Amino acid sequence: MIRKIYYSFGLVVLVAVLAMTWLAYDIKQFISSEMSIPADGLIVKVESGSNLTRIAEYLYEIKVISNPRYLIWYARWTSQATKIHIGEYELEAGATPATFLSKISKGNVIQYSLTIVEGWSFSQVLNALKENEHITHTLKDKTNEQIMAQLNSAGMHPEGRFMPDTYHFPRGEKDVDILKRAFRSMEKYLAKKWDDRDVGIPIKNSYEALILASIVEKETGLASERSAIAGVFSRRLIKRMRLQSDPTVIYGMGERYKGNIRRSDLQQKTPYNTYRIFGLPPTPIAMPGRDAINAVLRPAEGEALYFVSRGDGSHYFSSTLDEHNQAVIKYQLKGRKKSFSSFKAGAK
Repeated sequence: MIRKIYYSFGLVVLVAVLAMTWLAYDIKQFISSEMSIPADGLIVKVESGSNLTRIAEYLYEIKVISNPRYLIWYARWTSQATKIHIGEYELEAGATPATFLSKISKGNVIQYSLTIVEGWSFSQVLNALKENEHITHTLKDKTNEQIMAQLNSAGMHPEGRFMPDTYHFPRGEKDVDILKRAFRSMEKYLAKKWDDRDVGIPIKNSYEALILASIVEKETGLASERSAIAGVFSRRLIKRMRLQSDPTVIYGMGERYKGNIRRSDLQQKTPYNTYRIFGLPPTPIAMPGRDAINAVLRPAEGEALYFVSRGDGSHYFSSTLDEHNQAVIKYQLKGRKKSFSSFKAGAK
């Protein structure tokens, strides 16, 4: 009798072991097998309040997985069930349940991007944020002053303060948070480079460097010329010559600018008309990139005090006004001599 009981008990244990072995094997096969994902991929949204049971049932309903319980059990055994991150997840054709669990437990959500372009104005940055459908918009109808206050920089002019770069973010990121990242990036980079500046540059502080860098950014057509253009402006500042930069005039004109600068615009004295004022304008006129900042803090040596566009993005640099005037005639006036501002005021 006792032998029979032992035999029956042993048989039960054996069956249980075999069943567990088969179950473990089946789960292993399931977890490493490809899910039924369309060839162009699938986006799965894990929303706030979702748990693994709901996610597994959803995947089963849309026929992506064949057994939701296996997904749940495996996630619990591997301690991934309690590490779910909300967000959007992209599953490519060939992905397995193990791949999916790894993504949602690590928070590898889909990353969208927004690029702040070198030379953009603050209004262009705000428009780019506004037009990005993946961003949560909180700055609508906010003034520049209110926006800067939200960045803990009340009273600060926003122009030039945000680093041109590509910023990645998950769906739903707030526009103000992206601005904060760009603002901190600019502050950090500018401070670092200011400490490594050339001695003798005619710049009193890092904000003046930012202002001049924004002018260099707008004046530069070829990246290779940034340092040379910065050198021209540095020498003009040292010699107390007006910068005479068209982009500063355009910025000061605002909405009045319709594509051309008239003689009357050059004669109008505004804080940004560097044909009429000495030194720098009161604020940056655009978002300067890292290279423009580097150029201003370490400008190229030389004697050039003027430059004129050749019409192909490059510039001709001159060290005397006579040479510059001849270059203007050649490249801007197509060989025709006529009165223009540089003959009177020493334009760049």
